[in-house]
Amino acid sequence: MKAKKVSHRPGKPAKRELPNEERSLTVRDVAELDSCSEKTVRRAIATGLLVAMRIGPGQRLWRITREAHAQYRRAQRA
Repeated sequence: MKAKKVSHRPGKPAKRELPNEERSLTVRDVAELDSCSEKTVRRAIATGLLVAMRIGPGQRLWRITREAHAQYRRAQRA
């Protein structure tokens, strides 16, 4: 799918927004989907139960693919 342009201020480069099915999830997104705290999600990442990647300046932000989240959910049900 093509990314759509998001409106921007003059003089700033346009950001591209990915369609929802291609967008990675944040720690907050996963916490909301699983009805748990962000700390619980961070613990799952730290223990290796939930696969995530670091992004951003200083590699401080976590992103979780939808597939990794689905695998985590399946493992939690088993």
